[in-house]
Amino acid sequence: MGRHEKLVARFERIPVDFSWEELCRPLAGFGFKKVGGAGSRYKFVRAETNRVVCLHRPHPGNIVKNYALRQVLEVLKQDGLIE
Repeated sequence: MGRHEKLVARFERIPVDFSWEELCRPLAGFGFKKVGGAGSRYKFVRAETNRVVCLHRPHPGNIVKNYALRQVLEVLKQDGLIE
């Protein structure tokens, strides 16, 4: 199992200590490009399907909230990228 697969497996468990950088890597691996927004808002766009995921970068800490991880997981499941 490679790094991408290990990180995706960790992401699927919705850990309480998942960082912003850890979230950006699997999204990039699935073809999402990070687009800056206003302030801490970011969009991740997948050109193949025109799917957009909007997220707030956590601050002042770096840990992504559980509800945001669940939203991203649902999008990845809907697109068939994760079972």
